[in-house]
Amino acid sequence: MKLNISLSPEVIFNIGWFPVTNSFIWLLALSLFLMIATIIIGGRLKMVPGGIQNLIELIIEGAYSFTESIIGTKKKARRIFPLIFTMFLLIVFANLATFIPGQAAVSVARENGTVPLFRAIMADYGLVFVMTMITIILIQIVAIAVSGPFGYIGRFINLSGIKKFFKGAAKGEFKFGVLAQGFLDFFLGIMDIVGEVAKIISLSFRLFGNMFAGEVLGAVILFLAPFFVPLPFLFLGLLTAIVQAFVFVVLTLIFVSMASELDESAA
Repeated sequence: MKLNISLSPEVIFNIGWFPVTNSFIWLLALSLFLMIATIIIGGRLKMVPGGIQNLIELIIEGAYSFTESIIGTKKKARRIFPLIFTMFLLIVFANLATFIPGQAAVSVARENGTVPLFRAIMADYGLVFVMTMITIILIQIVAIAVSGPFGYIGRFINLSGIKKFFKGAAKGEFKFGVLAQGFLDFFLGIMDIVGEVAKIISLSFRLFGNMFAGEVLGAVILFLAPFFVPLPFLFLGLLTAIVQAFVFVVLTLIFVSMASELDESAA
């Protein structure tokens, strides 16, 4: 028996130029499930909540309070909470869905052999990268809205110190300390660009790496010892599935909070 581990998702079929992978099928199924569940729950809300509604409201209120505690103000929390909570639910359910038994047994025949119909969504770096880019774009939009376009560009290309030195030099004042500070500010601006790129790597690789490693570890353990030995690893995988979703949204909140406070730090 051969153990097949693939870094990239397997293509099930093609719609024109668009390849439909097994992880994409899982994403569509999960998204449809969450939308239907939301519509059903929303249509059954009551003024006097019952047990399930109480639990849902408790979770949402706790998540909102946590968001507000990190982001700082109610105004910011109301704006960012829908996106943050949606991301958290998607990541959690996507990770937990990998523990549904019998998935590996469902496969389809391809020219190069059989491939599994379902694959862990967050073990597909392409999908994780898209979620990360949504977060990074949001951070840049917040920073531009707070600092203005020129202030935003000035964070990365800071030539004010160098300009100040040459203005002084034109008047016969050669303050080399000002020039040194100008070059330092310019260098720190370049480092800010590196930092923004590092956010992409930090967010995406952490989530993708942990979930892909968990999927590989689970497959190897099940292949070597398919009975009671994998149970501790499954419990560890369940913990990782929730923790990684929490870490992703917390880092997103921290980055957005930092971007929204740029004007205060510059003042």
